[in-house]
Amino acid sequence: MSVKIRLTRTGRNKICTYRLVVQDSKSKRDGRFVEVLGTYNPQTNPKQFQLKTGRIAYWLKQGAQPSETVSNLLKQDRFAEKAEALGKGLDLSTVAVVRKPERKRKPKTRKAKAE
Repeated sequence: MSVKIRLTRTGRNKICTYRLVVQDSKSKRDGRFVEVLGTYNPQTNPKQFQLKTGRIAYWLKQGAQPSETVSNLLKQDRFAEKAEALGKGLDLSTVAVVRKPERKRKPKTRKAKAE
């Protein structure tokens, strides 16, 4: 069974929130999952997410593959530095690793239809 770390959608119509979950790669987006690893809320400004660093490190060691969006969230949270500190036996509350700020994006421009 190949396992992926990906987002599953929760929330109601047009107000989405997501959970980071460990799921079989063949299951549906909102289907059965093995474990919840965190939450992600893209509606707030700045976007909020909480991750269980120890459990994510465990699943990555077991061979789980993160999706593209999850890997971007892990980079923004500086997961590699936190996982290294956990590997050395340090407590995350004492490690001074600060989350990277959110990227500034240009607004999308709409092209006028050629008539």
